Amino acid sequence: MARIKKTLRYLYIGHDPVSVWFRYCLILFDAGTIVFFIATAHIPHGPGISAASMIVGFLILLDFSARLWIAKKPWQLFLKVYTLADVVVILSLMLDPLITGNLAFLRILRALRLIHSYHLLRDLRRDSSFFRTHEDAVIAAINLLVFVFVTSTAVLVFFIPENSQTAYIDALYFTMATLTTTGFGDITLATPGGKLFSVFIMVVGVALFVRLAQAIFMPQKVRYKCPSCGLFRHDPDAVHCKHCGEVLRIETGGSS
Repeated sequence: MARIKKTLRYLYIGHDPVSVWFRYCLILFDAGTIVFFIATAHIPHGPGISAASMIVGFLILLDFSARLWIAKKPWQLFLKVYTLADVVVILSLMLDPLITGNLAFLRILRALRLIHSYHLLRDLRRDSSFFRTHEDAVIAAINLLVFVFVTSTAVLVFFIPENSQTAYIDALYFTMATLTTTGFGDITLATPGGKLFSVFIMVVGVALFVRLAQAIFMPQKVRYKCPSCGLFRHDPDAVHCKHCGEVLRIETGGSS
């Protein structure tokens, strides 16, 4: 058992290329499960889809168990939002034959894993110069994308008629029109619950959209390479490098 745990720690938190590629593959698996959940959220779950759901649930359970087993503080990890979301997803998948179609919406919570993957962020900071210089914008874009997927699927499951031939497109269209406050009015949620959900999309969606615009046009950090340690991102008013203490000479705007 000790050897298995050591191998898992090597794969999940190691620095070697094998570990890095393993974590990238996990992210691809997460993305694949999200596509599967979206594609099957609004269709009847026959024996084939139920079996596939249980297989996916078992694989997610293995990943979930491995993360908890190698964690230094399992309970602290367990209480994180994205870990609790994984618990909900696993239960909904393993109990697929017993749940209704509406509960399938909960599986989209798996998308939270794409936001809170600490080791993936660490790998991207090391391997991608683009990510290092645009990290705030990339994370803000992922937050907005996940929100759009989750709310579109909620609209699809709870408010769009099942006989609609373009159900998901209609749900996505309504979500984007509401989020951007365009409000064309050709698709509306007439029930009190639908109206309240529309308000939720506008309030949260606009906030996320503004955060993305802020990250793109008003970056929180300035790009300036420290001459001593090479740290690339600093506060706009930084005088010393937070990493090594080297004096910085960052150009600032203003009158001379």
